[in-house]
Amino acid sequence: MKTDQSHLTAAEMGKLWATYVGNTMGKCVLGYFLQHVDDKEIKENLQYALGLCKEYIQTIEAIFKQADFPIPVGFTDDDVNLEAPRLYEDDFYLHYLQYLGKAGVSIYSVAIPLVTRKDIRDFFVKALQDTSKLMVNVTEAILSRNTSVNPPVLPPPQGVDFITKQSFLNVFFGKVRPLQGLEIAHFFGNLNNDITSKAIITGFVQVARSEKVRQYLERGKRLNQKHIDLMSDKLSKDGLPFPQSIDHLVRPSTEPPFSDKLMVYHKIDMFSMKIREYANGASLNGRKDIGVLYAKCQLDVSLYVEDGANLMIDQGWLEQPPEAIDREELHAGH
Repeated sequence: MKTDQSHLTAAEMGKLWATYVGNTMGKCVLGYFLQHVDDKEIKENLQYALGLCKEYIQTIEAIFKQADFPIPVGFTDDDVNLEAPRLYEDDFYLHYLQYLGKAGVSIYSVAIPLVTRKDIRDFFVKALQDTSKLMVNVTEAILSRNTSVNPPVLPPPQGVDFITKQSFLNVFFGKVRPLQGLEIAHFFGNLNNDITSKAIITGFVQVARSEKVRQYLERGKRLNQKHIDLMSDKLSKDGLPFPQSIDHLVRPSTEPPFSDKLMVYHKIDMFSMKIREYANGASLNGRKDIGVLYAKCQLDVSLYVEDGANLMIDQGWLEQPPEAIDREELHAGH
């Protein structure tokens, strides 16, 4: 007789499946990075992150086997060439790990309240703790190298006050109020995401084999730059600093370390995270022009992700995630 351990809810299937595939991709990318790293501290962070990927893959495989759930293909040794020349400088890896941590926290934190099986919930709690530790270590490493621009320090308010005019929300008529703290924080977070994404995609464009894939990646690079310009402009108008490009950390190699399949999926994954991050920024802002900006960015990214999925389907690369039973198809079969 089957026990509860043999059954997975839709939330558990979906979140475990996404976590498994994402970590097989991370294993490929981090494994390659570790072939080309000189800095001891950065190497230790890469090793820690790779260890987490391997641990999570093993844990999820065990859960899936117990539930008679087919193990996803995800990404394998066929998707990475560890012998390929170096494509990125050491400092780039820290920015990449910062992105990786954000992506992990985004998945794991959402999974915790959705899953009901204790062992799976415990797995996601541990993954969230592990990933938070990685992010702390990476942030400390970045700060020690002075390779990032921090959000500006704002003077403390003179006292507690309340908003009395609707003009706080409006920017289309009259005086525009300065950006408030949360708006600045989310611009910085989103700018860092786009800047890291653009550097990654700059390398990917250089090494893509297929012309279709190269064109798709070039489009993503232009989209990154468009969003960087939009958000930097908002900060600049208030005389605030903003993070700078890290494209100089990409080497001119043209020999591909990754398969076209991995690179397209990677960009779909990064741009999907941007949808969530833009939504977070929009939900915590109080100016209509910022809401419009985030809405435009979300539309751009959503269309890009959809076209990426279509490209993967055309190439036979897109693996089917778990889905509900198609009752109409069952009926048609009779």
